[in-house]
Amino acid sequence: AAILTVLPVCQQPPTVSERGSSHFLQATTLSDEQEQTKSHIPRLKLKSKSEINLIIKEDNKMGHIDSWLNAYQNFTEEDQRIALERLIDNSTHKNIRFMRDVIEPLFQRDFISLLPPELALHVLSKLEPKDLVSATQTCRTWRQLADDNTIWRQKCLEENVKECSTTILKQYKSWAKTRTPEIVGENIHSPWKKTIMRKKRIEKVWIEGDVTPLELVGHDDHVVTCLQFDGQRIVSGSDDSTLKVWNAKTGHCQSTLIGHTGGVWCLEMKDDWIVSGSTDRTLRVWSAETGKCIETLYGHCSTVRCMALSGNQVVSGSRDNTLRVWDLTTLKCTAVLVGHFAAVRCVCFDGKKIVSGSYDNTVKIWDPNQAGNKLLHTLQGHTMRVYSLQFDGKHVVSGSLDTNIMVWDADTGTLLHTLVGHQSLTSGMELRGKTLVSGNADSFVKIWDIETGLLVRTLDDKNKHSSAVTSLQYCGKFIVTSSDDGTVKLWNAETGEWIRDLVSLDTRQTGGVVWRIKASETKLVCAVGSRNGTELTKLLVLNFDDLAAAKRASHSQSALPGTSASFDAAAINFNSLGHVNPT
Repeated sequence: AAILTVLPVCQQPPTVSERGSSHFLQATTLSDEQEQTKSHIPRLKLKSKSEINLIIKEDNKMGHIDSWLNAYQNFTEEDQRIALERLIDNSTHKNIRFMRDVIEPLFQRDFISLLPPELALHVLSKLEPKDLVSATQTCRTWRQLADDNTIWRQKCLEENVKECSTTILKQYKSWAKTRTPEIVGENIHSPWKKTIMRKKRIEKVWIEGDVTPLELVGHDDHVVTCLQFDGQRIVSGSDDSTLKVWNAKTGHCQSTLIGHTGGVWCLEMKDDWIVSGSTDRTLRVWSAETGKCIETLYGHCSTVRCMALSGNQVVSGSRDNTLRVWDLTTLKCTAVLVGHFAAVRCVCFDGKKIVSGSYDNTVKIWDPNQAGNKLLHTLQGHTMRVYSLQFDGKHVVSGSLDTNIMVWDADTGTLLHTLVGHQSLTSGMELRGKTLVSGNADSFVKIWDIETGLLVRTLDDKNKHSSAVTSLQYCGKFIVTSSDDGTVKLWNAETGEWIRDLVSLDTRQTGGVVWRIKASETKLVCAVGSRNGTELTKLLVLNFDDLAAAKRASHSQSALPGTSASFDAAAINFNSLGHVNPT
C-alpha cells in the first residue's frame, strides 16, 4: 500500500525550500517486511488538498526570490546599490533593524587581535599619538599592543625626540624595580609614551595655555643687551656694566656679576662657565655657581662686540677690527685674526672654522688651527655693513644693512644665492637644515629655502609686527619673534600662520619694547623694558610645562595651531615703524 513517510524526528526540520520540494512528500511502496514494522515508523496523515496547494505556493515564492537574487547578481555595482536603496526604502522599520543586526557583526571583527604581533604593531604605528591613546581603551589586547615601547619610540623619533626625558626615565626605572617582569613587559608605563605625551601637552600649552609670566626685575632702567638661557639658568647682561644669574624655575637672582667698568655687550655660557665681553675692552670668565670672576682676559684695544663659544674655546670680535681665540682651560689667547678693516659685528664658530662679519661689508672664513695665515676666504658681495650670520659647517648666511641676505659655500667661498625681499637691515636669522628664517627692521619675518634661493613665505601679513623685529628663535614646531612694538608672537613654522601673541606689554604703544628672547622646549625668556622709562626693565619667564595651564587649555575653545580665530590680537599701531639699534 502507498503511504506517506516522514524523516525521523531526531533529524533537523526541513527548510522552507525543502518543504516546498517534491522530496518532502514521497509516495513509497512498502514491502511485506516493511508492512510488518510500519507501526514503528512515525506517520503523518495524508495532506489535504489545501495544504498541498499552500506548499506549492511557498515553493513558487522561493522560486521568485531565487529569480530576484539571480537578477541582482547580474546587476552592475551601481545598479545593485540602487536596488538596495529601494529595498530599504520599501522595508518596515522592524526589517531594517533586522538588516542592521545581520550586517553589523560583519564589520566588528577584531582583525588587529587576529594578526601576528609584528603586523599588528606595524598597523598601529601608522596612527597619530592621540589615536594610539584611544586604541589603548578598546580592550586588553589592544592596550598591550598600543602601549608597546617600540611604537612610542618611533613616534618620538618622528617628532625629532631622540632621547627619553631624564626625569621620566628615572621614574620608569624606579617603577620597574617594584613590579614583576610580567607587568613590566606589558609596557603600561612606557617611558617613550610618557615622553611624547608630555611633548604634545607642552605644545598645546604653547598654542592655547593661559600662562602667567614670572617677572624677574633687575638692571634698573638700563637696557638688557645680551641674554643666554640653558634651561636651568638665565644670564642677562646690561649696559649697566653688570650681569645677573637667575634661577629659571624660581626666578630668584642667584648672583650679580660685578667687575666690568663698561657696558656688557655680549656673553656666552657653558656648564659652569660664563664669558662676557664689554666696552671696557676685556673679556671676563665667571663661575655661574659662585658668581666669582675667575679671570679677566686682556688683549683687545676697543669694545668687545661679539663672541662665540665651542668646546673649551671662545672667539671674540672687537671694534678694533680683530678677532681673538681664547682657551678657557689655560685662560690664554691662542690666536689673533687680523684682516678686517672695520669693526667686527658678528661671529660664528663650530670648533673648526670661524666666520666673522664686519662693518667693512665683508665676511671672512678662518681656520684657527692652521699654521701661519689663518684666513681661508673673504666673501665679498654686500655693499653695506654685515650685521648677522648663520653657519652650519656647509653654508654661511650673511645679513646686511644693504637689505640683502647672501648664501655662501663655506668650503669654496662661492656665492650661491642672494635673497632679496627685505627693506632694511636683517637683525636676526636662524638656519635649520635648508630652511632659513630672517627677522628684519622692516617689521617682516620671512622663510627661505637656501638650496633654491627662493622665498618660501612671509609670515602672516595681517598679524605681523608693527615695528622692527628685534629677535627670533626656532622652537620645535614654532617660530617665536619679538619686536620694538612690545609683543612676542608665536607662529606655525610649517605654514607661517600666526597662532597668537605670547606677550603683549601694556606699554606697547607708549614705548615698551621686547629686546631679546631665548627659548627652550618648555620655557620662553623675554627681556623687556623701554627707552623712555615707561616700562620697567625685567625678564619675563613663561613656563609651558605647567600642568595647571595645560588643564585650562584642555577646557578652552581656542583655535587649532596656525589659526587665529579665537585669539584677540592686541591693538597695534601699524603706522609706527621702529628701528634696530645699528651700533
